[in-house]
Amino acid sequence: MKFIELTVHTTSEGSELIADVMWRYTSYGVAISDVKDVIALQRDKSAYWDYMDDDLVANASGDVLVKAFIALSDAQKVIPEIRRDIEEIVANCGGALPLGTLETTNREIEGDDWIEIWRTHFRPIHLGKVVVVPEWIEYEKAEGEQVVKLDNNMAFGTGEHETTSMCVELLQEYITPDSVCIDVGCGSGILGISAVKLGAKQAYLTDIDAVAVESAKHNCELNGVTAKVVVARSNLLDDSALKGDIMLANITADILENLAPSIPKNLKKGGNLILSGIIDEKLDRVVEVYSAQGLELIKKVKKGEWNALAFKG
Repeated sequence: MKFIELTVHTTSEGSELIADVMWRYTSYGVAISDVKDVIALQRDKSAYWDYMDDDLVANASGDVLVKAFIALSDAQKVIPEIRRDIEEIVANCGGALPLGTLETTNREIEGDDWIEIWRTHFRPIHLGKVVVVPEWIEYEKAEGEQVVKLDNNMAFGTGEHETTSMCVELLQEYITPDSVCIDVGCGSGILGISAVKLGAKQAYLTDIDAVAVESAKHNCELNGVTAKVVVARSNLLDDSALKGDIMLANITADILENLAPSIPKNLKKGGNLILSGIIDEKLDRVVEVYSAQGLELIKKVKKGEWNALAFKG
């Protein structure tokens, strides 16, 4: 089988957003080549996975390469759609997030062997009690660990990126066995699945992206949590009578700002709201609009260029 290897030149801050776009259009693999990842891997091999190729070693300029592998038969239709979605990200960020040149190149490659090579470079990610494990890896959990398995199409949140890892870590601070959790913009389902694995009574997951919804449903089945999880394709749960003890939203700051009037209606009084995906320049504004809804800011967390917030209802 022949593939097109599409490469986008971006930054560490923009790499996850670009990768998410690419995952919408391929199930054959997306790879991020970032010199910062090599440093992290050298420091703690047990707590990280990523795909690395020869370009990574030579790429010390800060330029991050995000590569998607697209079936040759789909490339003519898919590549313009990827570029369109990337242009939307640029417009939405308004220059607040450094995205690099976003130069794109592509080349034709042949054969399926690279898929197996790609898989060998992935390793479990440890996030407190939660360990995120690719489905093809056999992992024997330690006492007290909760394993969350994700399929090979690890779109929309793997735990590797700071925005997702901060959510998983904050979740562990507030969850109880009686918790009902609501995840707005669920992506892969990692947050809702983690909540149930950590003992939550029920989790409700929503996303506007059909691919993300299907991915989340599959991952729920993979983890054996479907009896406790509802996955719906929507902006927000339409049922305002449904209340969560914990609500999570790992989205961009602009979308979080737009959702501020809507999200609190589904949060129980005294419940916790966890927000992530917030760059430094947008932090004060997000705090302002959610505080205006009567929510109390109780914790800030920062990793790299990203911030997460915890509010109390």
